[in-house]
This record gives sequence, C-alpha cells and structure tokens, in this order.
Amino acid sequence: QVQLVESGGGLVQAGGSLRLSCAASGRTFRPYAMGWFRQAPGKEREFVAAISWSGGRTYYADSVKGRFTISRDNAKNTVYLQMSSLKPEDTAVYYCAATYSGGEYYQPHSYNYWGQGTQVTVSS
Repeated sequence: QVQLVESGGGLVQAGGSLRLSCAASGRTFRPYAMGWFRQAPGKEREFVAAISWSGGRTYYADSVKGRFTISRDNAKNTVYLQMSSLKPEDTAVYYCAATYSGGEYYQPHSYNYWGQGTQVTVSS
C-alpha cells in the first residue's frame, strides 16, 4: 500500500502563489508517474499536471500551462505543484495521485493511489 498526504493548500488572492506538496509513504515508492488533479464543487475531477517518476517528463492541462509547475524529489518521495498567477477558477480541492500501471496520464482511472485532497481557494 501507498499513502499520499497533500499539504500547502489555503486561501490566496488572485494573482498570488501557492506550493502544494504530496508526501508518499508505504511500499517501496517507485511509481510510473505522479499526477495532480482538482475538483471544484459540482464539477468532475480534472487533470492538472503529471510527472514521470524516473525521467521527470512533465505534462500539463492547457488551463494551467505556463502558470503551474510540477516537480518531484525522488529522495524525499515527494511531488510538488508550484502554482502562480492564480485565478478564482483555480479554486478546487487538489488531489495528488500515483500510478504504478501507467496508462493515460490525464485520466483519473489510470491512477492506483490517491491522497485525501487539500483545499485551494482563490479570492477575486
């Protein structure tokens, strides 16, 4: 089993920045990739960003490209999401997830493990 714990969420004004962290523990942690998703009230969970664990290749949703940066620290079993130029429409619960099986990185069903989520609220 793998446990994922997110932190770093909070309330920020539009144009501000936040950095989310996701720390993993449990079985030997060597996933195929890690991803960040978000879910706003009344909406489906949507892909935000992903990173391959070994090569560090990154992928972003068009809505966050140029504003968000995903990174990882293999030694700390931690993945980060640096969010800048935040907008009110970025308000959501942000989840990190790990996939050991690969698949389409932007699809939630490709991920085997999920964190509990952290709230990000951007005020206008």
